[in-house]
Amino acid sequence: MVEITIPSANVTFTCAEDDTILRAALRAGIGVPYECNVGSCGNCRFEVLEGKVEHERENPPGWSERDLQRNRWLGCQARPLSDLKIKVPMRADFKSKYPPVRSKGIFLGFEDITHDIREFRFKVSIPSPFVPGQYGLIEVPGGNGIRAYSMANVTDSGEEWHFNIRRVPGGKTTSYLFDGIKPGDEVSLDGPYGLAYLREDAPRDILCLAGGSGLAPMVSITRAAAVSDKLQDRKIHFIYGGRSARDICGEKQISDLPGFGSRILYTPAVSETSDGWTGRTGFVHEVALDMFGEGLRDMEIYFAGPPPMADAIMKMAVANKVPIQQLHFDKFY
Repeated sequence: MVEITIPSANVTFTCAEDDTILRAALRAGIGVPYECNVGSCGNCRFEVLEGKVEHERENPPGWSERDLQRNRWLGCQARPLSDLKIKVPMRADFKSKYPPVRSKGIFLGFEDITHDIREFRFKVSIPSPFVPGQYGLIEVPGGNGIRAYSMANVTDSGEEWHFNIRRVPGGKTTSYLFDGIKPGDEVSLDGPYGLAYLREDAPRDILCLAGGSGLAPMVSITRAAAVSDKLQDRKIHFIYGGRSARDICGEKQISDLPGFGSRILYTPAVSETSDGWTGRTGFVHEVALDMFGEGLRDMEIYFAGPPPMADAIMKMAVANKVPIQQLHFDKFY
C-alpha cells in the first residue's frame, strides 16, 4: 500500500499497488471527479506534485501529450509507483453512497432479451449494494481489460448484479460472455460507480431514454421509481429506440411493475422504416421532443445508450433549455 496526499485539503488515503488512484479515493469515501472509468472521457485528470505513477492502459483516449508535459494523469488509469502528493478537485457530490468494492462475480445464468442483447446474472462474492442507475466494472478471463456495464436489477443486499450486455462483433469480453462462460465460472467485479443514479427527491416526472445496452440503467431506475414512496405521484415515461423492430426491447422488463400503462408509460421507436411497424419512427431524441416539447423542461431526464445517441439527446435538451441539473448520464464506452 502507498499513501496519497491531497495537500490542498490536508487529506491522505491509501492505494494498493494494483489499484487505481481514482478508485482508491472513492473506496476511501473521497469525492473526486470522474465519469467513464475506462480512460475515455478525461474527467478524472489530476496533477502529480510529488512521486511517480504509470497508466495501466497505454495511450488512453482521454489523455494527451499536453497532459503528460504538465504531469497530469487520468485517475482511473493511474497506478502509484511510490507515495504521492497530488492536486485534484474534491466535491462531495462525487462521493459514492456505497463505496466501490472489488469482488468476484459467480455466473448464475442468462436470459436473451433481443437478438444481440442478453442479461447476465452474477452472485457477488462480497455483497455490494448500489443505487439504481449505477454501473460496475467487469474483467473476464482472456479479455482485453475492464469494461463498464450498468446494472439492470434493484437490490438492497447487493448479493446479485444483473447486466444487460450487447454483443460486440470481435469483442473479447462479449465473446467470452456470450460464447464461453458457464454457470459457476467467475469474473472480476468492481463497483458500484456512476453519478446518473435515481434522484428520489426531485419534484418532477421522470423520462428515461435508452438505446442498445443502455436499457439496463433505465430499467433499474424505472423499477426503483415504481415502488419508491417518494415518487408515487410521478409519471415515468420510458422511451426505447432501436434501428429496426427486432432491436426493440424493454417493455417485458417493466410491464409487471405497479402502475404500468397508467403511471408508467412505455414507448418504442425505430429509426429505420420496418414492414409492419405501427409504432413511432425516428431517433430517441426526436421522439422525446415530439412527445413533450417544452414540457421537457419540467422533467427529470435519465438517458443511456450509444455515444451518438447520448450526444444527440444532450444537444436537444440544451437547445430546448432543459436545466443541466435535470440531465443524468454517465459517459462510458
